Amino acid sequence: MNIDMNVVTNRFTGTQKIEYWNNSPDTLWQVFYHLFYNAFQPGSMMETRDRRQAGILLGYDRDGKELSDKDTRIKDISKLNPDEIGYQKIISMKLNGRPQKYKVMETILEVTPDKPILPRSKVVFDVQFEAQVPLIIRRTGRDQPVTKVRYSMAQWYPKICAYDQEGWHPTPFIGREFYGVWGDFDVSISIDKRYMLGGTGYLQNPNQVGFGYETPGTKVITPPGEKLTWRFLAPNVHDFMWAADPDFIHRTKKIKDSLTLHLLYKATNATAEQWEGVLNRAEKMWPYIEKAFGAYPYKQFSFIHGGDGGTEYPMGTLLLRYTSAMHELMHAWFYGMVANNENKYSWMDEGFASFAEHKIRAIVDSSKGFPFSGAYDSYGRLVKSEKEEPMSTEANYFNTNFAYQQSSYTKGEVFLVQLGYITGRSTLDKILYEYCRQWRFKHPNPADFMRVAEKVSKMKLDWYYENWIHSIKTIDYKIDSLWEEGGKTNVRIRNIGMIPMPIDVQLTFKDSTKELHYIPLDLMYGEKQAEDSTLPRNVYNAWKWTEPTFIISTKRRLGDFKVVEIDPSLRMADIDRKNNRLEIKWN
Repeated sequence: MNIDMNVVTNRFTGTQKIEYWNNSPDTLWQVFYHLFYNAFQPGSMMETRDRRQAGILLGYDRDGKELSDKDTRIKDISKLNPDEIGYQKIISMKLNGRPQKYKVMETILEVTPDKPILPRSKVVFDVQFEAQVPLIIRRTGRDQPVTKVRYSMAQWYPKICAYDQEGWHPTPFIGREFYGVWGDFDVSISIDKRYMLGGTGYLQNPNQVGFGYETPGTKVITPPGEKLTWRFLAPNVHDFMWAADPDFIHRTKKIKDSLTLHLLYKATNATAEQWEGVLNRAEKMWPYIEKAFGAYPYKQFSFIHGGDGGTEYPMGTLLLRYTSAMHELMHAWFYGMVANNENKYSWMDEGFASFAEHKIRAIVDSSKGFPFSGAYDSYGRLVKSEKEEPMSTEANYFNTNFAYQQSSYTKGEVFLVQLGYITGRSTLDKILYEYCRQWRFKHPNPADFMRVAEKVSKMKLDWYYENWIHSIKTIDYKIDSLWEEGGKTNVRIRNIGMIPMPIDVQLTFKDSTKELHYIPLDLMYGEKQAEDSTLPRNVYNAWKWTEPTFIISTKRRLGDFKVVEIDPSLRMADIDRKNNRLEIKWN
């Protein structure tokens, strides 16, 4: 792409050439593009959806004020002036040099090729377009009121839709998630030479550009004229983001021979020390991330001030605040490399990134507490809200923003933590590493992940996936009763929930000794290995999921008991933990 940006009118023109390979066995009679900027106009689907959500009441705050479901990051699109809206206009569309018919349906462009695109063949699309950058509304735009960053250029170009085994994915943009096509990007951006840029890709002309990108000790020779052209190459990515501002502060940190971190920020809503701490924090976390999820395949990653929160893109992120930097960094693996269809399976990206962030933070900080407690608390609030919808709901179709957020981020995170409860912590580590290794650059779906999980764990896990992802059923076990009989003490556990699970029961005695009693679930066709070699463990025959109760036994006398606890690790998302723990106080 070749882009010419006018920073006075906030408009740009562009030409785009795509060499498109139809790697499928299908003949393509249609081609679809995303035109994201067209969402930022009065009367758009995004505005209609936002007005609807504003009318949904979630409850009241402490002061009695109504809490609506409106996404507070989305500004009032209806009040935008003509020079504040966003748009993308197609000037011409050619296929192998021939003009093509096309139809614009707001954020989707449908092209009807004059000749079908045959399987295993390559065609060339040439597109001319012009666009206006909207005021920052959602993720993308200009003149962010908090950060004061001029341009956050995400979802900014005509982007060809993904085609996979399910066909085309022309998903209208209403402010939610993404799905993109792998490709090699060559992007030249001509802009007022006062502006500093950062984003996806490798800068090809650093010694002409300067701004801290130049080779150390090199004299920057800037071409004449009022504009400067920045050229970036980005191999094997599925999107391209950039940001620009004349007052960016640029810092770099080379954390190994093959990788440089970039930070572009303005000291508007945080101190320079806080922002520059992002690079130190990332350097500290990086070895642990790569050990857990595989090597980072690119030569750079950029943390860039801008946007409306924290938003992930290949090789970089846009950040409203420095505090979200590490979460967005984890997206470099799940969004950037694995890259599932986020519109359909947002939990596979958001939930996995949240899990990874909290896991790595706990390792680096040597945290002693349960690092995922926030996710479990949020999941509990979701259940109690009675607004929960199945995680399998496509992102755009959740009835409330609240349910979408909690399902994608927190219940998605709990999904992985609880999978570790079922398979064992070390097995979960192996599952995630193998998943990232096997499926990088391949757009996996949930079935692909579950097959990796089953092969690594040597368990059947379809029962867990179906109940947790496709339903809103809940887990609830309780300690039913204790009694002595035949020289043993029996403990009966009752399942009063709808999702069956394997069960850990820990017995603590007056002398401070402990026993762990492990009950596999019959549907697993396997069992997890002991996670704590210092703790005696009794393993039982599998609990048949149709049976409401199960009895465990110990040779210890009832009078020796101090505490009985179901799942002392807190990883099973039991909706009522009060009946999971019984402390016996003897007179």
